[in-house]
Amino acid sequence: MTSVEGKYPIGALCEAYGVTPRALRFYEDEKLIAPERRGTARLYSDRDRARLMWILRGKRVGFSLNEIRELLDLYDLGDSRQTQRRMTIEKCMERINTLRRQKDDIDTTIAELESFVATLGHDAEQGSMD
Repeated sequence: MTSVEGKYPIGALCEAYGVTPRALRFYEDEKLIAPERRGTARLYSDRDRARLMWILRGKRVGFSLNEIRELLDLYDLGDSRQTQRRMTIEKCMERINTLRRQKDDIDTTIAELESFVATLGHDAEQGSMD
């Protein structure tokens, strides 16, 4: 990705991260990124790129935009990102635990459905033998 003076045009970010200009404008409206404006052009900094990577990863793992915003805002506390790192780990562990519970529920439901299908199949075989 090429930059001019450490700034990236909207098209470069869209291409590099597989997002639409509309998505970037939405993240800007939500105050998650803050590109520099030169006339009608938006120029994104390295900080905006880093925040976009956090946003996209957070979305992929199921965090809400509010959760992502909270984690991003911790970057500026001035504690060498220790609080951000700790809180991110806590949120990730919460998400892992939620997903494991959901997986267990799904596995239980699949087993129940397989048993039901087997019972119905067995009943159908018995009915055709009568």
